[in-house]
Amino acid sequence: MTGGGKGIGRAIASRLSGGGAKVVLSGRDQAALDKAVDELRSRGGEALAVPGDVSKAEDADRLCAKTLEAFGSADILVNNAGVTRDNLVMRLSEEDWDLVMDTNLKGSFLCIKAFTRPMMKQRWGRIVNVSSVVGLIGNPGQANYVASKAGLIGLTKAVAKELASRHITVNAVAPGFIETAMTSGLNEKVRDALQAQIPLGRLGSPEDVAHAVAFLCSEEAGYVTGQVLSVDGGMRM
Repeated sequence: MTGGGKGIGRAIASRLSGGGAKVVLSGRDQAALDKAVDELRSRGGEALAVPGDVSKAEDADRLCAKTLEAFGSADILVNNAGVTRDNLVMRLSEEDWDLVMDTNLKGSFLCIKAFTRPMMKQRWGRIVNVSSVVGLIGNPGQANYVASKAGLIGLTKAVAKELASRHITVNAVAPGFIETAMTSGLNEKVRDALQAQIPLGRLGSPEDVAHAVAFLCSEEAGYVTGQVLSVDGGMRM
């Protein structure tokens, strides 16, 4: 999986590993990846770190190759890598637009392209793309991030139709406001305003997202494809 060293990605890796999956983690932060891998191994899981930048085709290909080399198959791909560079659209630089789109959307495309080949040969696979609630409703000051996450939903649906005949499902999860390092720094007034938008009355946890991803990766979700599962406490109802 991509973006597996911290936050939501780390929780997904832990949940999948706990269910018996052999996990390969990719990301730019070597120290965070190593720490996550050590944690998974300490619990008896099999895990491997493959540092890289998924916006580069050679790194996406290497992630797939290392997965096959270590474990012999590539059954599940979770595209979780993501960055933000927020600003109002009239002040948003082309560089910040490109960085967010390249990492969040192009990176997912490159990984799907790499992992689709072995999945098609084995006629089985699960692909889960981590989008966002803002990809469904928009958010001011995040035109680049919103566009990338909305694009990821379109990519999910297109690829789901392409790969369905090979028993490969492709779905997306759309987290709402989740307790991460970013949200932990918000002041109390902002947090209260966020929670007021959520019928369940709390921010989500990374584990809430991880459980949804684990379901979509399971045999029980074999008849679910091309869908977007919102994990947002009812915010978008």
